[in-house]
Amino acid sequence: MLEGIYLALDELFGPLLRSAHPMWVVTVSGAILGAFFVFLNYIFVDQEKMKKLQKMAKEIQEEFKKARESGDEKKLRKVQQKQLELLKLQNELMKDAFFKPMLISWPLMIIFWGWLRRWYMEVAIVKYPFNFFLFDIFHKMYHSALKPDELGYFGWYFLTSYVVGSVLRKILDMA
Repeated sequence: MLEGIYLALDELFGPLLRSAHPMWVVTVSGAILGAFFVFLNYIFVDQEKMKKLQKMAKEIQEEFKKARESGDEKKLRKVQQKQLELLKLQNELMKDAFFKPMLISWPLMIIFWGWLRRWYMEVAIVKYPFNFFLFDIFHKMYHSALKPDELGYFGWYFLTSYVVGSVLRKILDMA
């Protein structure tokens, strides 16, 4: 089943894959999917409720800090009770924020990463001007042909989608 999807993706993006440098292909892919996942989250998560909960958490944290400094046990227990209520509200919101977008995005990500893997499994997408010890550990752990100063498709995709997602979250004023 996946092979048919991969063949369709090859047909659709084949000219780009054959003519462009792998860094650009993975960068564009990461940007598109990163933006898609941010928009999914924007649609499914109540942003106003998220901001209210963040504001409430800051206020409770300040109350807790003041109560601890003053040594008022009664006030501390009240604040701890507020924290428990806040935690329940946050858990409720996180269920909506996590599960709905994940049901849509995970299958897409798995298909897309598998397809990119066919093209760029042991290809150095980006070469750094220095050796990064974590890359060396990772490459040795997975017996990769990549050197410690090289980053493969997955790492570059992750960095690209993270940057695009962070910028879009800021632009959309997401919590």
